[in-house]
Amino acid sequence: MEPQIYRDYVNILKKELVPAMGCTEPIAIAYAAAVAHRALGALADRMEVEASGNIIKNVKSVFVPGTGGLRGIPAAAAAGMAVGDPDLELEVLSKAGEAEQAAIQAYLKKTPIAVKLADSPHIFDILIRAWHGEEQALVRIADYHTNLVRVEKNGQVLQEKSLVPQASGDEGLTDRSVLSVEGILEFAREADLADVEETILRQVRLNTAIAQEGLRGDYGANIGKVLLSTYGDDVKIRAKAKAAAGSDARMNGCGLPVVIVSGSGNQGLTASLPVIEFAKELEADQETMIRALLVSNLVTIHLKTEIGRLSAYCGAVSAGCGSGAGIAWLYGQGKDPKALLKDVSHTIVNALAVDSGIVCDGAKASCAAKIASAVDAGLLGFYMYQNGQQFRGGDGIISNGVEETIHNIGLLAAQGMRDTDREILNIMTTRC
Repeated sequence: MEPQIYRDYVNILKKELVPAMGCTEPIAIAYAAAVAHRALGALADRMEVEASGNIIKNVKSVFVPGTGGLRGIPAAAAAGMAVGDPDLELEVLSKAGEAEQAAIQAYLKKTPIAVKLADSPHIFDILIRAWHGEEQALVRIADYHTNLVRVEKNGQVLQEKSLVPQASGDEGLTDRSVLSVEGILEFAREADLADVEETILRQVRLNTAIAQEGLRGDYGANIGKVLLSTYGDDVKIRAKAKAAAGSDARMNGCGLPVVIVSGSGNQGLTASLPVIEFAKELEADQETMIRALLVSNLVTIHLKTEIGRLSAYCGAVSAGCGSGAGIAWLYGQGKDPKALLKDVSHTIVNALAVDSGIVCDGAKASCAAKIASAVDAGLLGFYMYQNGQQFRGGDGIISNGVEETIHNIGLLAAQGMRDTDREILNIMTTRC
């Protein structure tokens, strides 16, 4: 692999696989509010949050961790303003204990926080205005969760970054155009573990911990527990149950951090936990597991690149394909690179043919069930090819070749589902 492309792959992993506490959209709002507090130099006595439709959709129904069971945009903004530490970014609320939770709830009760739909060309856009007496602060995050593009106090610009018009959500991140399925497999074979081991093992440690908590506790609809109690503990069920249990906990107020992928904790859980479970089943050594997780994570990121950070297309589908690819890698040890490329490519195409119709209607308890379905599609895609079966070019939106099929999915999600996204938001805000 060319040295610059290799460095790009490493940088993509380090930029994408970072810890976050709770659903990343409310946490981004909390982070913006914490930055506003710092700029203002005091607790705001009122706030206004403008957010793009996809932000509103993803924050409406999900619990905000560290708040004692609060949900929604005002709760996220209040938490960040009252107790958030902006230096911790996506772990901005990780220091909130019982005293801090009480402070958040008291602050929310007495502080007016208005929410408005932003008129913005950016799919990911958060703007917070905060007032303390005559003092005013403004903070804007756009395109991705920690991308501070403007900070003001009393009209004076403290921090500013230019934005690309009509941004899809990945601008400012390491160039993803270098990614391809063939390149991902080459990188997984050749990667120096010293460059990736810390990043991947942190994902293993944190995501496993929240999955275990999801199976121990009582969170949401307890999809992970339902899978195990209903279908048994075969590795295929455990793979789905662990990923679902992590989401059960994360979507329903658990304060444990998750290592995210493509800006999403649910995608991080889906891309990692099934691969970890299959690595245990196959008694794979740590190096083999790490390399399989490189495949899973990078395939997930590759699939999401053209789709963008947020859309009407459920991101768990991409991560389920990623986990299927990582599992195909585990089973393909000892094969020559061309044969393994066929295994992984057909797994991805088969999985995309199965589950590409799942819509994203925001972050909430049912995400865990969608994750289980996405992992199942990834596994079915793999087992199909193992049994000599495959979907072929011309079957619906499937094209000849994995990269062309991935491009088709990007078109479907980023362009074809725009009206779907608007209607989902309309239903959620007017009928639910």
